[in-house]
Amino acid sequence: MAYLALIRHGESEWNAKGFWTGLVDIELSKKGREEAKKAATLIKDINFDTAYTSVLRRAIETLDEIKKILKIKDVPVYKDKALNERDYGDLTGKDKWKIKEEYGQEQFLKWRRGWDYPIPNGETLKDVYNRVIPYYQNEILPKLKAGKNVLVSAHGNSLRALIKYLDNISDKDVSNLEIQTGQIYLYQVNDQGKIISKEIRG
Repeated sequence: MAYLALIRHGESEWNAKGFWTGLVDIELSKKGREEAKKAATLIKDINFDTAYTSVLRRAIETLDEIKKILKIKDVPVYKDKALNERDYGDLTGKDKWKIKEEYGQEQFLKWRRGWDYPIPNGETLKDVYNRVIPYYQNEILPKLKAGKNVLVSAHGNSLRALIKYLDNISDKDVSNLEIQTGQIYLYQVNDQGKIISKEIRG
C-alpha cells in the first residue's frame, strides 16, 4: 500500500488579484508560502519517497516549502510540463470577475469550470486531462504500485483532471470540483493501483 498526496500550490500573486494565470510563471504570495507550510504540517505523518511537480514556479515553490518542513531535501523530484496548469489562451492575465461581469455567469462558468468548452487559443479541461492522465499512468502509478509514497505539487486544473480520473467523476459533475490553494487530496493505493481510501486535508 502507498500514499498519493495531491497538493494544489499555495496562493500566487495573480491568484490574490483574481487574474487568470494559466502558463504565466507567477511566484507565490506571502500567504501562499504560509499555505504551503501549513499543508506540510498536515502530512507530517507520511514518509514520502518521491515527488512530482509542474515546471511552473508556484508549484515548485510550494514543494520547496513542504520539503523544508518535512525535512526531505534528498527526495527525488521530477518536474514535467504535463502537470502544468491549463492554458487559458486569450483569457490569460485578465481579471476573472470583470470577465464574469462582461460575459455573464453562464459563459463565465463554461470557461472556468466546463469539461470540453473551448477558450480561444487555450485548452479545455479535457485537453489537460489528456496530458495529465498518461503521465500519471506511465510515471507515477508504477511507483505507487511498488509501494512508494508520492507527493504531487500542481495546479487547480491539472489536479482536477487527475482527481476526475481517480474518483471516476463524470464530465458533467467535474464542473463542481474545486480545490482550494494549499489543499491536499490524500489517497491510499494498493499494489494493483486501485484506490482504497481518500481523505481531504486542509
